[in-house]
Amino acid sequence: MADFATSTTTKTALRPLTEPLADVTAFDNLVQGVIASNPFQCVTYNAKGVNHAPVERSRQAYTVRILYQDNEANVIGIITVRTPTIAAFTAIASYILADATIVSAMGGVPARDMENEKYSSTLKCHDQNGEIYYVYFSRSQVRLSSYSDDAIQSRVETWADTVPELN
Repeated sequence: MADFATSTTTKTALRPLTEPLADVTAFDNLVQGVIASNPFQCVTYNAKGVNHAPVERSRQAYTVRILYQDNEANVIGIITVRTPTIAAFTAIASYILADATIVSAMGGVPARDMENEKYSSTLKCHDQNGEIYYVYFSRSQVRLSSYSDDAIQSRVETWADTVPELN
């Protein structure tokens, strides 16, 4: 029986943030900035007859968290909803906070738990050398994955060093 032979080596690199990104607006500005400015010098490509941008969002998720507190500020209930877009995130948060039926059923005062809300977005990037790699953003880290050329990590690190929120 034949053994498996390594054909490529892909790497992953992680950059934890010292402070989480402040809110969904700061998070979106960061991600949209990468898509718009292409700081990693990615290039367009065609796959299976479909043209692709150099940097494109491949997935995203946003989790809103609403706490219900009694008169002594004790948490008596929590609603957590994961949404596919920022628009849905904002709409759901507003809806839950304003829904009198939910407030009555929970028996407390609703408040956003912004410190524990989560945001994530993965960008798919096509390098000049032909590699496709991914840059994952969350509130607390940036992860570079599925790359083999160290020059890719160097470009992403160089960019990250210029972004105050990522230091």
